[in-house]
Amino acid sequence: MSITIVLGAIVMLLLFSSCGGKKKELGEAITERDSLPSMATLGVVTYISDSGVTRYRMEAEEWLMYDRKRPSYWAFEKGVYLEQFDSLFNVDASIKADTAYFYDKQKLWKLMGNVDIKNRKGERFNTELLYWNQATEKVYSDRFIRIEQPDRIITGYGFDSNQQMTIYQIRNMGGIFYVDEEEQKASTDSVR
Repeated sequence: MSITIVLGAIVMLLLFSSCGGKKKELGEAITERDSLPSMATLGVVTYISDSGVTRYRMEAEEWLMYDRKRPSYWAFEKGVYLEQFDSLFNVDASIKADTAYFYDKQKLWKLMGNVDIKNRKGERFNTELLYWNQATEKVYSDRFIRIEQPDRIITGYGFDSNQQMTIYQIRNMGGIFYVDEEEQKASTDSVR
């Protein structure tokens, strides 16, 4: 019995001495809850339906939701790609951006980086910053924009549009317009 007590005492002394070493370093506690996302999703591919018909497809490498931030928002900091389908599931329009934020209460998208949009008419829009206000159904930017149409390229600084990007106004406009030299010569010859 005494040998058991002595062995137990030795084991206890060894355990207590090993506990008295260095203290472990711990990181600081997170005191502000709004600095963490309430949801983090990786490798997102989602389909969105309207009245039971699949109309949209969204793809993102990372989707973070910050519901405690003021204002609350969703972050797509590694890029986002959206497609809109027609009734036969052909891609009707698309939006691609390096970074995107969606402010859910205001229903406002902020697209940044290389923003590339293709509308239903086949026109392609390129800019570095674009806002899409779903509440007012308006798309706008105060930055340089390039619009590629089948017969010309239009550039400008500042842009306002409907959300389908079919009716738009460009501020400080410039552009490249292709001219058929034979057609131009024929029209100048007929004026003489």
